[in-house]
Amino acid sequence: PPSPLQPPGLPLAPCRSFSNNKIQVELDESSGVAVMKFKSPPVNSLSLEFLTEFSISLEKLENNRACRGVIITSALPKIFSSGLDITEMCGKSIEHYTEFWRAVQEMWLRLYGSNMVTVAAVNGSSPAGGCLIALSCDYRIMAENPKFSIGLNEAQLGIVAPFWFKDTFVNVVGHRIAERSLQLGSLHPAPEAHKLGLVDELVPEEKLMEKAAAVMAQWLALPDHARQLTKTMMRKVVLDRLVAHREEDIKNFISFVSKESIQKSLRMYMEMLKKKK
Repeated sequence: PPSPLQPPGLPLAPCRSFSNNKIQVELDESSGVAVMKFKSPPVNSLSLEFLTEFSISLEKLENNRACRGVIITSALPKIFSSGLDITEMCGKSIEHYTEFWRAVQEMWLRLYGSNMVTVAAVNGSSPAGGCLIALSCDYRIMAENPKFSIGLNEAQLGIVAPFWFKDTFVNVVGHRIAERSLQLGSLHPAPEAHKLGLVDELVPEEKLMEKAAAVMAQWLALPDHARQLTKTMMRKVVLDRLVAHREEDIKNFISFVSKESIQKSLRMYMEMLKKKK
């Protein structure tokens, strides 16, 4: 029924948007679909502030009855997200590392366990934590530009991807591809990522959002409860594993990141990034 507040003939359900500093969210209440855009230049790196906003935005959508699905993409050209913010892991206190890593866990638990349909529209490169975000969605569409790459490349920086990154990856591409890709810290160009099943579909950049909306409509054609229970059944074991070992996982991260050798390689990496600019 038309809403009493709107004159007849006008499109129903305005777009409700709430934007934080780093993430823009627009919810179309008629379709029940939100679009979440990362907007934290230069490369959408996952800082503590970004992760916190991401989790809060997801929670707001999750709690909004009008919202059934979310398309996650980037407002910046050429980059989806460059992954964890290295500055958060360099020369900080134990308290800071604890808070930061808890925020990383929280983001993944919310996204991987979301009741909503989650579609990643990967419109640029997506290494490491950026890849984790895409892997955690229900469906991944990537712009078919071979210059854009995606993968869990932690090993290249001398970092080990945590077990729950690995579990998420294995659940998408299977054990052998995940094992090889993780050990080599591979970044796969879009066509190769598609061949490996790391992304579900490649489309021309200008068609990305249109395709994401079409895929979303297809997933939302099913009764929510059946889809949600199926998703829970598929993902619960992996989610529960982190929940059960959360504190231990934080301790592991702290002891690892506090090592002088790791601090040194992170500092070197940051220097290299500065020179690149």
